[in-house]
Amino acid sequence: MPASKGLGKYFSAQNLKKDLPASLVVFLVALPLCLGIALASGAPLFAGLLTGIIGGIVVAAISGSQLSVSGPAAGLTVIVFTSIAQLGGYEIFLLALVIAGILQVALGFMKAGTIANFFPSSVIEGMLAAIGIILIMKQIPYALGYNADFEGSESFQSGGSNTISGISDALSMISPGAIIISVLSLLVLIYWSKIKKVNVVPAPLVVVIIGIALNFAFKGTSFEIAAIHLVQVPVVNSFSEFTGLFMTPDFSQISNPTVWTVAFTIAIVASLESLLSLEAVDKIDPYKRVSPTNRELVAQGTGNLICGLVGGLPLTAVIVRSSANVNSGGKTKASSMLHGLWLLASLLLIPGLINSIPLSCLAAVLIFTGSKLAKLALFKKMWREGKGQFIPFIVTILAVVFTDLLKGVAIGMVIGVFFILRNNMRNPYFYTISSKGNKDVIRITLSEEVSFLNKAAISYTLNNLPPESDVIIDGTNSKYIDPDVLEVIHNFKHNAYSRAIIVKLENIKHRYDVPQLKEMIYKPEKVHENV
Repeated sequence: MPASKGLGKYFSAQNLKKDLPASLVVFLVALPLCLGIALASGAPLFAGLLTGIIGGIVVAAISGSQLSVSGPAAGLTVIVFTSIAQLGGYEIFLLALVIAGILQVALGFMKAGTIANFFPSSVIEGMLAAIGIILIMKQIPYALGYNADFEGSESFQSGGSNTISGISDALSMISPGAIIISVLSLLVLIYWSKIKKVNVVPAPLVVVIIGIALNFAFKGTSFEIAAIHLVQVPVVNSFSEFTGLFMTPDFSQISNPTVWTVAFTIAIVASLESLLSLEAVDKIDPYKRVSPTNRELVAQGTGNLICGLVGGLPLTAVIVRSSANVNSGGKTKASSMLHGLWLLASLLLIPGLINSIPLSCLAAVLIFTGSKLAKLALFKKMWREGKGQFIPFIVTILAVVFTDLLKGVAIGMVIGVFFILRNNMRNPYFYTISSKGNKDVIRITLSEEVSFLNKAAISYTLNNLPPESDVIIDGTNSKYIDPDVLEVIHNFKHNAYSRAIIVKLENIKHRYDVPQLKEMIYKPEKVHENV
């Protein structure tokens, strides 16, 4: 039987056993986030759902990643909110989003996605753990029945309060009904998989069913869930009402320089967030697949271009939804595409039922997801790998939690690069001492590549060698030695007689050409399709 081609290969019965339940989980996680981010961005609630639908169906179809899920990003809410006010209208902002999408596509074709390969693994691990911690902290107020900060922001500071003060406020304004639902939901999420006969049904789906049932059961009692503590989806009663929710960009502002400034800002920030999320998802992919970064930029740019044309928000690959996809057993991109279809169906067919879901049970799903991202075993693993890995890991966590995603990763990158350079400078050679009569014989064996970063360490070593010794500097293993280091070595040999040091150079050339990297031609699709 011939293998199916195109997107059809992802919808096989074997894959759907995993992807269908995972798509429902991602849908349940994405629904309140789409609405909350739209609210925080100062945009219509419909725009958030529309972005989730486009991210699920369009971006997933184009992307080379199997598990990454795209949608409106909490990390862009501040940029979107200020840009709408600065530009003077949502339609003008949509024009900036269209341009940003085109720029992202151009970046993809220019192969700018390779920048993702330069993020240290300790920083990526720290980002994942930090998002897990933020998820837990941000969802505690919802779990307690207090939702003054509905936007689900990924930053510590939000308006006049922060995450910790939000939790403090929640403790003084708790809802007993919400607490019962969230605690019961967490128990189901923790223990459901251990019940063999029923674990084929995804636990988050059971949690939502329980939440809806208890919401109806509590009506008219002291445990009743207030409307503000429920999901709120726009209700459409006709096709004309549905089409009336779409908006189009104001192309008359194409010459407005502020539009272009906003477009470049969104293109750069959205691209970085997507690449960071893609790298993080690849790390937790149980099949250890490697996603093509340039293709991802094209996919994200296409998604943002369409969002701008129909009235959506900026989208990125989002680690929260993506990690929920992985933890729920998602196998191929079909889970992301199906989650987009569920968002569309919920808007059109069952808005009333969706509006009966308590936010507290959805908070439990996100708290459980956060606990998996920031599990204690990860901290123990990073500690065992040494301070060169642990310190950038911890710094990234603290920086992301107390600032925001991009600032935190930038701070983590600075620390991570510092340790990389520090280790690099410490390992440019091997140093051995032997005796020959009454003289010390010192052999310095240079490493495979000696860069200008090693100049200080080598210069210090040579200048502090004991006088009246024999020194052998061995470059047999070296494929490249930086000209600055060569100058230090030759100068040392020239001046060593003043300290009665005899220097012998072995296999050290007077010049080394920079090694050329041969371009590797590969087909990233093949990596992903053989699941």
